[in-house]
Amino acid sequence: MTESIQTQELIYDSSKRGIPAFEELREISNYRHLIFQLARRDILTRYRRSVLGVAWTMLNPLGMMLVLTVAFSQTFTSGTPHGYPGYVLCGLMAWNFFSQTTTAATVNLVWGGTLLHRIYMPRSSFALSAILTGLLNLSLSIIPLVIVLLATGAPIRPTILLLPGPMLLLACFSLGVGLLVSTVAVYFPDLVEMFQIALTGWMWVTPVVYPVSALPQQYSYWITHLNPMYYLINLYRALLYEGRLPVWGEVWPALIISVVVLVAGWFFFSKKADEFSYRL
Repeated sequence: MTESIQTQELIYDSSKRGIPAFEELREISNYRHLIFQLARRDILTRYRRSVLGVAWTMLNPLGMMLVLTVAFSQTFTSGTPHGYPGYVLCGLMAWNFFSQTTTAATVNLVWGGTLLHRIYMPRSSFALSAILTGLLNLSLSIIPLVIVLLATGAPIRPTILLLPGPMLLLACFSLGVGLLVSTVAVYFPDLVEMFQIALTGWMWVTPVVYPVSALPQQYSYWITHLNPMYYLINLYRALLYEGRLPVWGEVWPALIISVVVLVAGWFFFSKKADEFSYRL
């Protein structure tokens, strides 16, 4: 007696595919373990040959803070009531996270695109792993910040416990920018180098090194109200450096900017993601 084996042919119908942004979210959920492995690889690769290891994450912003303190502490004393070192370190923490994660998201996708030809993986995995790595570094950098604040007499208040809120907003904004820039960089690889230059200029027009009171009156409005990073860094300083709760007028611009940029970056990236394998 012969048994007949019936096979069912699977046919992929692209017309039945859902909205790319939601499909990308679904794939991220399915491949979440891969994203954690990518973040783990980034961390191990970064510190494997470093003598100081993970401690470099804490010493790097401290070294930059010392240089800036020597250069500008006497100039900006009036706008930093709790000491210039703590003021500038709070700003550097937030800015370094934004700069490093957006750059890593772009570089990892452009230069790691060959991996997309070998295995299937959600294209946004590179950006998400960069954000996870950055969040770990940002969390570790809080340790030297608290030490500096205590050493300079700045108040350490319970508002520091609310820091995950600004961290989440900054992560959303950085992810959105990283997705937007990396998508364009797939078509124009030179954008990677141009983005580095843009980040340098952006930092110096953001109150990271100097207080807002030091800005000329004719430029103050443009640098503060039209600069997304101003609102996000301001939340950090309110909770950490000033030890106070931000008022609603400081929270809602940062919230809206972060959500809008994330949604725009996610939809734009996921719409173009299918073309990346042919471009990289």
